[in-house]
Amino acid sequence: MANKSCIKINNEWDIVKARQQGRNLAKELGFGIVDQARITTTVSELARNIFLYANTGEIMIEPIYDGIKKGLKITAKDNGPGIKDIRTAMEDGYSTSGGLGAGLPGVKRLMDDFMIQSKENKGTEIIASKWLR
Repeated sequence: MANKSCIKINNEWDIVKARQQGRNLAKELGFGIVDQARITTTVSELARNIFLYANTGEIMIEPIYDGIKKGLKITAKDNGPGIKDIRTAMEDGYSTSGGLGAGLPGVKRLMDDFMIQSKENKGTEIIASKWLR
């Protein structure tokens, strides 16, 4: 049975560690190669956002069950500056870091469920889930 994993994000190596944990848990749960890549990309993007914008935070990766369905839930939490305008941050191409801007909209597309809460100067919490087909 797959266990949940909580990774503190304080540096770039923690992003790598979180990616590996995400891929390993996805594999354990029986996700195929494509979904493993989607999950790994999601974990990487969320961990990178924590590192870039909040400096520190955590990523929790855990199996989820709903009746006979099983899946994987990724929770990213930080106590950073928060996102001023979530609607704008969710637009394709929007970037405050000079990146490609695939970030949060990309994560939403890669996963089945996506929820974001953010308060200015309090932090952000993002929960994204992928269900095994």
